[in-house]
Amino acid sequence: MKRSGKSITSKQHAAGWAFLAPASILIVVMSFIPIIQAILMSFKTGSSANMKWVNPFTYNYTRMFQDKLFMRSVGNTFLYLLIEVPIMLVLAILLAQILNNKNLKFKGFFRTCVFLPCATSLVSYSLIFKSLFATNGLINSVLVKLGILETNYNFLGNATSARIIIILALIWRWTGYNMVFFLAGLQNIEYSVYEAAKIDGASSWKTFWHITVPLLKPTIVMTMIMSINGTLQLFDESVNLTSGGPANATITMSHYIYNNSFGQGVANFGYASAMSFFVFILVAILAFINMKVGDKRD
Repeated sequence: MKRSGKSITSKQHAAGWAFLAPASILIVVMSFIPIIQAILMSFKTGSSANMKWVNPFTYNYTRMFQDKLFMRSVGNTFLYLLIEVPIMLVLAILLAQILNNKNLKFKGFFRTCVFLPCATSLVSYSLIFKSLFATNGLINSVLVKLGILETNYNFLGNATSARIIIILALIWRWTGYNMVFFLAGLQNIEYSVYEAAKIDGASSWKTFWHITVPLLKPTIVMTMIMSINGTLQLFDESVNLTSGGPANATITMSHYIYNNSFGQGVANFGYASAMSFFVFILVAILAFINMKVGDKRD
C-alpha cells in the first residue's frame, strides 16, 4: 500500500509538473529573460549594434535624475495619478452601489452603458477625445453656441486644459472597468447585513461607510494597485491624444521612454532600460505600500 501510494503520489507530481512546464517555460523565455536582459542593458550605452558598459556603472540612473524632461514626465504622471485614481475609484464605488440596488429597473442596460467605454480600444478613444476637443471640434461648437465661449478655444494647445482632458479621458475609460470589480464585491455581501443595520436605525450613509466600505476593502486595495500600475505606465493617451504637447507639457514616463527607444530615431536602449526599471521600482513600492495599508489582518 505504501509503495503503491508513493507511486501514485509521484505520478501525480510528475503529471502536475508536465502540465506546468509549457507555461513556465514560456513565462521564463518571454518575461524573465527579457527582464534580466533589460536590467543588464540599463548599465550600457551606445546604439543597439555597438553597446558597451558605462563608466561609471550607475551613469544612466544618475542621468535620469538630471534630465529635466524626464523629471517633467514623472511629475505629469504623478499628477494624473493623484487626481484621476481617487476620482475614478470613488465614482466606480458609487456607481456600483447604485447599480446594485435590487429595486432598480433596467440594471443590465445601465451596467452595460457604464462598462461600454472599456470595450473601446485605447487608440480609438484617444482619437475620439482629440477630435471632440479640437479647435473646430464638437465641444468648442457647443460652448460657442451656448455663449460660454466667444471664440473657439485651443484646449489641446494649453498645458493645463490638455492635462485636464487627459484626466477626463482616463476617468471616462476606466471607471466602468473598476465598477465591475466593486459590483462583484457588493454581490458577495449578504443582504441580511444591510437589513440588520436598517433595523438598528443606521442611515444610508452610515451603512455605506461602516459596512459597505470595510467589506469592500480587499477589492478597493486590488483596484487601487491596478489603477496605480496602469497610470504609472500611461502611454496611449499621451501619444495619441496630445502627442506629449504642448511643448512636452503632458508627456508621461512611458511616452518619454518610447521616444528614447524608437520615437526620436536615437535608439538609446540603455538609458530607456534604466528609466523602465525605475518605473518598475515605483510600481513595486506603491503596490507594497497599498497592500500594507489595506491589509489590517493580525
